[in-house]
Amino acid sequence: MTKSAYVALVTCFNDDETINYEATRAQVRRQVEAGNNILCAGTNGDFSALTYDEKVKLTEEVVDEVGGKVKVIVNAGMPATFETVKLSKEFDRIGVDGIAVITPFFIACTQDGLIRHYTTVADAVSTPIYLYDIPARTQNHIEPETAAKLADHPNIAGIKDSGGAKETLEAYMSVGKEKDGFDVYSGPDHLVHWALQNGAAGCISGLGNVMPNVLAKIVSCYNAGDEDGAAAAQETYTGMRVDLYKLGFPPAMVKRALWVMDHSVGASRQPALLPDPEQDKEIEAILKKYELI
Repeated sequence: MTKSAYVALVTCFNDDETINYEATRAQVRRQVEAGNNILCAGTNGDFSALTYDEKVKLTEEVVDEVGGKVKVIVNAGMPATFETVKLSKEFDRIGVDGIAVITPFFIACTQDGLIRHYTTVADAVSTPIYLYDIPARTQNHIEPETAAKLADHPNIAGIKDSGGAKETLEAYMSVGKEKDGFDVYSGPDHLVHWALQNGAAGCISGLGNVMPNVLAKIVSCYNAGDEDGAAAAQETYTGMRVDLYKLGFPPAMVKRALWVMDHSVGASRQPALLPDPEQDKEIEAILKKYELI
């Protein structure tokens, strides 16, 4: 099975915090050139700061720019099943390759509640649905047993695991091995190569915004049977992760590092982390260390 790399694409903003669609399209082209697929409107894409209409337009712009060259998955997850279904139907209309659904946030859910939520969404559209687990941000976790039950749904195609723990990722991959047509995508940047070796279908990485070619190399080397090349690329990727993420919240650091490389991506909408000139100097030093600027 050929493994796939997805980048959790940033959303670019103008100085007045409106979306800069042209700059976002430029980031799409950059990822397509590297050979990476795209996750749109995810955690690294500031999805929680976007309006309903903006998510629809952003997806249309990304799909148009991609032009079928790579695959596009878009996140439709919202606290209410009602809005998640409405968004999913819009993305179904646009023609994306998959719809990721982050677990509901703010609303505490039981496992039975999550099963109802995901089943309702999957029943409403023809585009394949991917579960999206990131409990540190949503406070709701898809237990592996719940994932196994949902994997039996004909329109639930897999899961993106952003929990960060090997144990949970292993449990999800066990589900993937038992259930045909249920693909597991690793979210943690330091586990890309390990996940590929242990049964993941691929990865969906935020750090790929900063290092698209290194991310692509991990996966392409693995697919070519070059384990040494994949391991070396992963070592570089993990080193960048350690250096950059020690400065703050990963999505904010990814966006800021990208801003240091290219001001057109803009800052994130408030109340996200404000730019810090001193921190920018540290980020610049890290980028120089990895020969990115």
